[in-house]
Amino acid sequence: QVQLVESGGGSVQAGASLRLSCTASGGNLSYYTLGWLRQSPGKEREVVAAIYWAAFKTYVADSVKGRFTISRDTAKPSIYLQMNNLQPEDTAVYYCATKPRGSNEYTNWGQGTQVTVSS
Repeated sequence: QVQLVESGGGSVQAGASLRLSCTASGGNLSYYTLGWLRQSPGKEREVVAAIYWAAFKTYVADSVKGRFTISRDTAKPSIYLQMNNLQPEDTAVYYCATKPRGSNEYTNWGQGTQVTVSS
């Protein structure tokens, strides 16, 4: 099973930027999509961005398109979420997670990192 460790959250003012990192270990990432998901109280969990590792296909949710960018470093291996022009509605716990090839569900999660954006 892939182990995931996130870092990079924090508390910022609206308009600021943060970069989240997720380092993976213990598995062959070619079998997975790696994603950033967020969860805030009273809202449904949302897939913010994802990378299908083998083909380097990326996905970014419409709600953050133009502000958030997902990238990867195959050597580490890690994925990153660059978040620009953060807004209060981006406040959430952000999780790095893996979705096995052929599955519709993210089944393996990191511990999460809190992002708080104040106006």
